[in-house]
Amino acid sequence: MKFRRLLLISIPYTWLLIFFLVPFGIVLKISVSDPAVAIPPYTPTLKDGFWQMLSGLDLENYAFIGAGAVFALFVGIVLSIAMFQIVYPWVLRALIPEDKHGIFYSAVAALATLAVALVNVALIAALLSFLFPVLKAFVDIPDFLYFAAYLSSLKIAIISTFLTLLIGYPIAYAMARAAEHWRPTLLMLVILPFWTSFLIRVYAWIGILSTEGYLNQFLLGVGIIGEPLAILNTPVAVYIGIVYTYLPFMVLPIYAALEKMDDSLVEAAEDLGCSALSAFWLVTAPLSKPGVIAGCFLVFIPTLGEFVIPSLLGGSNTVMIGKVLWEEFFNNRDWPVASAVAVILLLILIIPIVLFQRNQEEAEQ
Repeated sequence: MKFRRLLLISIPYTWLLIFFLVPFGIVLKISVSDPAVAIPPYTPTLKDGFWQMLSGLDLENYAFIGAGAVFALFVGIVLSIAMFQIVYPWVLRALIPEDKHGIFYSAVAALATLAVALVNVALIAALLSFLFPVLKAFVDIPDFLYFAAYLSSLKIAIISTFLTLLIGYPIAYAMARAAEHWRPTLLMLVILPFWTSFLIRVYAWIGILSTEGYLNQFLLGVGIIGEPLAILNTPVAVYIGIVYTYLPFMVLPIYAALEKMDDSLVEAAEDLGCSALSAFWLVTAPLSKPGVIAGCFLVFIPTLGEFVIPSLLGGSNTVMIGKVLWEEFFNNRDWPVASAVAVILLLILIIPIVLFQRNQEEAEQ
């Protein structure tokens, strides 16, 4: 019995070892190697001898891509989020009276808290740079391309997640409030795009958004515009493609959270004098919070490393870390630098993945 239990437990850990830790170890080793005109295109390798290989490893690639600056930026974001969570209840109690509740007042408190958190993080960064001058060399950026790619990917991922939430929440809310016999059909319509290849769906948007595409033909036909809009190969097309592709990942967890909600709670809030908007903000929104957090993580994490959508819809003007990885691996054949970029990206994604797992555990409890 004990052997069977150990065997059952060992299966996922073996899977993790074979398909994650071993490939990650290989990529990590390549990231501390040097590029070479050889097969494979880096040195040293294991065939040079184990100890000689270890002695030839260094961190030059991480310094070249500005890994210190990326790490400092990520730490600043994490500190800002942590400080926001700590300060927000105090600001809410200090600025908003107890009898005042609603979206407007909460937004005012959130903006004030965000300003306080950012100022404090900036002061901490300035103090550390003054006390430890060596940190200035740590955050030096020799080639701004990689740092700009990380920033661009972060910006696109955040904006895309927000837009997906903005569109996905009303859809999920309408599905949860629909008649019970209609819900399976609506759920099937949300899942229906997965029946088609992801690549085909992205290619379809090229025919819709191009200068002679269906969207421009329709707008010209009804007289809304006088000349075709340049949408393809712009950031707008990337946002459209990402929101369309990852919308089900936002809708499904929010719908699952809203469907389990007891409708009598909203009725009780309205009976106690709340308007429909106040009842939604005070009852529905907090109860749907686990679904919103899960949906945001499910959209943000894959979007940060997205490659296909920015390559097909964004053109050369859209720089994301997934495109940089592709170019370094296959065009420049600089495997060590590409591996260093991939390792930093993976380390950045570990935090939201851990937070998502913790949110799922709290939701189950």
